[in-house]
Amino acid sequence: MAACDRLNRAAVRPPVVFRDLSRPIETGMPTYPGDPDVTLAPDATHEADGYATSELRTGTHAGTHVDAPRHTLPDGEALDDRAVGRFAFDARLVDLRALKPREAIGPDALPEPSDLDPGVDLLVLRTGWASHWGDDRYRDHPYLTAAAAERCRAAGVGVGLDTFGPDPTPAADSLEHPADEPDGTPAHDALLSDSLPIVENLRGLDGLPDRFRLYAFPLRLRDADGSPVRAVAEWED
Repeated sequence: MAACDRLNRAAVRPPVVFRDLSRPIETGMPTYPGDPDVTLAPDATHEADGYATSELRTGTHAGTHVDAPRHTLPDGEALDDRAVGRFAFDARLVDLRALKPREAIGPDALPEPSDLDPGVDLLVLRTGWASHWGDDRYRDHPYLTAAAAERCRAAGVGVGLDTFGPDPTPAADSLEHPADEPDGTPAHDALLSDSLPIVENLRGLDGLPDRFRLYAFPLRLRDADGSPVRAVAEWED
């Protein structure tokens, strides 16, 4: 009877869906202004060596990646100071696709801390800017105000974004910053000072449920300020 009960429970369990939210790592991919270029090229080949290996050159913040507090805070912890379980998140999707280029995201655009379900530790902000990946307009993404970052900090939640990051990105030569745009990295600093996660350059956010699990495991780099990740969403269909 017990075996039958286990089989019946397994039969009615909803199927689990996985979706890759990561940018492919490839030569010439977009990088944050001033960051190292990415190259991925053959090193050994089957024809010449009997096996294949490749050489990868990249910065620690290329593509879809996580930031460590050390990224903007000199005394912040490095990625390898964190237990691996801290890169598995209970995420809530926040739809911000109505925002304009370089528009500030204020605290009122985010859930009140009291409205967050228990266990949520990451707000995934869907701005729609993933569709501009590969052109200069990707730099013109909306950004978090210091007050919005403080709301996240008060709620104990980090952020995932389909943009270069939570702070403004320098504009291309043909574009201008609004006069009231903040300098520096105030949103990064507010979040990272409490060791809250920041996951950047996500993709594939359309069609996600409001709640899901997000896995963003970094490479095990010694004393790293950030690392590319394979970001994967999981939910029950």
